Amino acid sequence: MLHGGGAASALRRSVDSFRVQFAEVPAMAFSFKKSAELFPAAIRKKKRAGFAYRRFDTAADAVRFAIEELPADSLNGAYLQVDEARFDQNGIRTLYESQDFPLPRRTPTPAPETASQDAA
Repeated sequence: MLHGGGAASALRRSVDSFRVQFAEVPAMAFSFKKSAELFPAAIRKKKRAGFAYRRFDTAADAVRFAIEELPADSLNGAYLQVDEARFDQNGIRTLYESQDFPLPRRTPTPAPETASQDAA
């Protein structure tokens, strides 16, 4: 008989305790006014990444550029660094969609009408 059940149960309690402690820690304040650096994916060549390393005066400009200007494929594997914090593709998108994002967002362009809709 395996005796791993007790260890697994203790691990679950430890993880649950960590979650409670982590949830009580206030979210770190993020400033869109700080300078930021945008790095392409490390495994890609500069030409294939679609962009080279770029430094921005504000994190807001970097986030806007990453979401609105870069092709989605170029953003995959790229990361944004603001001070010591790093944000991957999902983190950059979360910053862009945040209520605190200070710049106007590009309005989505409507999809072109299809021929099937014209025939109706």
